[in-house]
Amino acid sequence: MKALVFPGQGSQFVGMGKELYDSRKDIKDLMESANEILGFDILSMMFKGTDEDLKKTEVTQPSIFIHSVAVLKTVNGLGAEMVAGHSLGEFSALVANGVLSFDDGLRLVSARAKAMQEACDANPSSMAAILGLADEKVEEICAATEGIVVPANYNCPGQLVISGETAAVEMACAKMKEAGAKRALMLPVNGAFHSPLMQPAQEKLAAAIENTKFRNAMIPVYQNITTTAISDPEEIKQNLIKQLTGPVKWTQSVQNMIKDGADTFIEVGPGKTLQGLIKKINSEVEVSTAI
Repeated sequence: MKALVFPGQGSQFVGMGKELYDSRKDIKDLMESANEILGFDILSMMFKGTDEDLKKTEVTQPSIFIHSVAVLKTVNGLGAEMVAGHSLGEFSALVANGVLSFDDGLRLVSARAKAMQEACDANPSSMAAILGLADEKVEEICAATEGIVVPANYNCPGQLVISGETAAVEMACAKMKEAGAKRALMLPVNGAFHSPLMQPAQEKLAAAIENTKFRNAMIPVYQNITTTAISDPEEIKQNLIKQLTGPVKWTQSVQNMIKDGADTFIEVGPGKTLQGLIKKINSEVEVSTAI
């Protein structure tokens, strides 16, 4: 069984989408419609902006979504039987399985990005990558650390990202190293994504989601919060809202997809990050990029 997987923040690069834009008129039209929906020229930032331009959350997230859906349109679904997306990538996955239109998905991604940026600005906070430590030990240390610090991204065995108040994240990193972590590396972000500090953003996203039409899924999506196959539009909505303050359980999602029959994973969007993570989760499955 084939599974399509869609990347999240961090997979962007300058020039992303330009070849797709030049390849077909229908993709060019789709991408140009993004400028109208967003009210600014995001394509110029994607094609010829700077790294700094693309690192701004309100630019990064729509850019990756636009690129991913353009790739999806190029390959026309590839006969997949399930989909999943890493954090932001879940919105691209919901276009792939027919739950969201491109226009509605882009509006939601934009609303999400702006709300997350506002939450970051209001409460400067941090994230850190923990390498070479068991998930259970990372969870234990976070729970025992004073302040807000929680597991945020279960990327693959031995690679977990934590998120929270800067002082708490730094303190947890020191404890992780003492406990035997190979690395505990502060990440160059100014916000605590997938932590309780995203509560203000969650409320704004919830309002936007409630005003958006969600259709029945053609194939199931394995959502970050539940890690299981979901097709009901109302469940999908609630899980998208919970995702902002809850962890991205990517390891568990991939494991469940494999348990349910997935043996081929195709990454749709910029970069190859998810292929590397999936191979670390299970080295026996096939991984590839859509184009």
